[in-house]
Amino acid sequence: MRIRVEPLSETIDGISPARFRLGDSTIEVINVVDRWHGESTEHFRVLGSDGHMYVLKHEGPSHDPSAWEIVSFTHKDSQGTGPGAQRGIRVLH
Repeated sequence: MRIRVEPLSETIDGISPARFRLGDSTIEVINVVDRWHGESTEHFRVLGSDGHMYVLKHEGPSHDPSAWEIVSFTHKDSQGTGPGAQRGIRVLH
């Protein structure tokens, strides 16, 4: 799902999402939990202000705020699917 990131914050490692629009809602990025790079992409696992976890993907070398998409979503109440899920351990994918 394509999203619009507004604005991007500059870090030592380059760009980082500060907030994004999801429908009519603006989700603030509370924390960048993880970050990894592909050949022409960057991925960010972020905690949103709504309590949910998102994996956001940025494509291309530009700082185009519309070149982003959500590639994964984990609901804040998710117990996960791993072996510890029944014991209340949250496993994120």
